[in-house]
Amino acid sequence: MRSRRLLVLLLTTAVVAPGAYAALPYARATSLVIRAAGLGGRAKSLADAQAHQVTAQPKHMVPTRHGDVVAQFYVPDATPQRTVLMMPGFNSFGIDEPRVASLAADLAGSGFRVMAMALPDLQRFRLTPAATDVIEDAVAWLAAQPESATPDGRVGVIAASFTGGLSVSAAGRQRVRDKVAFVVALGGHGDLRRVMRFLATGDAPRVAGVDPPSAPHDYGVAVILNELADRGIVRSDQVQPLRDAITTFLVGSQLTVRDQAAADRMFAKAREMTERLPEPSRTYMRYVNARAVQQLGPVLVPFLNQLGADDPSLSPELAPPPSAPVYLLHGRDDNIIPAAESVLLADALEARGAEVKVLLSGLITHAQVSASATASDAWKLIRFWTDILEE
Repeated sequence: MRSRRLLVLLLTTAVVAPGAYAALPYARATSLVIRAAGLGGRAKSLADAQAHQVTAQPKHMVPTRHGDVVAQFYVPDATPQRTVLMMPGFNSFGIDEPRVASLAADLAGSGFRVMAMALPDLQRFRLTPAATDVIEDAVAWLAAQPESATPDGRVGVIAASFTGGLSVSAAGRQRVRDKVAFVVALGGHGDLRRVMRFLATGDAPRVAGVDPPSAPHDYGVAVILNELADRGIVRSDQVQPLRDAITTFLVGSQLTVRDQAAADRMFAKAREMTERLPEPSRTYMRYVNARAVQQLGPVLVPFLNQLGADDPSLSPELAPPPSAPVYLLHGRDDNIIPAAESVLLADALEARGAEVKVLLSGLITHAQVSASATASDAWKLIRFWTDILEE
């Protein structure tokens, strides 16, 4: 508790101390960190007072080569400094998920015009090259809108989890590389092959100064089973029933952060669906329900090479680097995508001439801000976001 009180005191001081908020970007970044972390109390009151009022506009559709995608603008009550595309990772609720809407509003409160958009494939717990195409098309569409106009004619991209890595791949494509002002990947990946192997085996990449996770999160291995279900793991007539059960479990996992009773109902439904499955789907789904990564992982390992993870669309280390600055923010203890992924991606991008800034933070869990960390972590995160807000 003492550490938390000190953190709140320092953040509050950072917001109050500046005499000219608009002229001091680090105060805006401090306000953003406080609001995103949900610190509450006096710190939140001061941060809210410094932020712009935000209007969530009616949803609209963004045309892409894979179909129209729903999106929503969050607009500050002042001239936006830049328009940004903001996207979550795997999330069946898409832009209706409260944490997604909250982050979009927090970013808009810091002066961005934000378009929140979720990738349809990731809403279905699928990771495909089409998702990267959708990001590319959305960037091109957004940059062409008159309301997005800036002197340099570019838009920012801020994306979480696996969408963060896909966004780095998309931003390096020839069609949009000159339309991107910056890319921020929150808990993103560099090489999908490494991440899939970690989730299935627990074998995390080793980077000096970065402790590997003790064990992979069960959420990730369930997503892999969902993706690989039609690659020979089960018979074709079992694929959809198995995926339906997995999706029910994953939705339950998402609900645990906002409604435990609803989550428990979904988990119970997943168990009921499991017992109606034939073998081997029933056994695999029992592993999912039991969060038995050590049992399910070895089942998946022989099929990992069928994920298409060597496709540059899915692994940004293999794709042409963006010409825009890349910001990689990662939680040190992330056990879905290990923090080493951001370090290795930064090395790969810098080796090809990209401008990269990477921060491993104790103030971040997997792609979201936590209220529990040291004051040092808070200051580093503030400086990181200050640079982004200045782009």
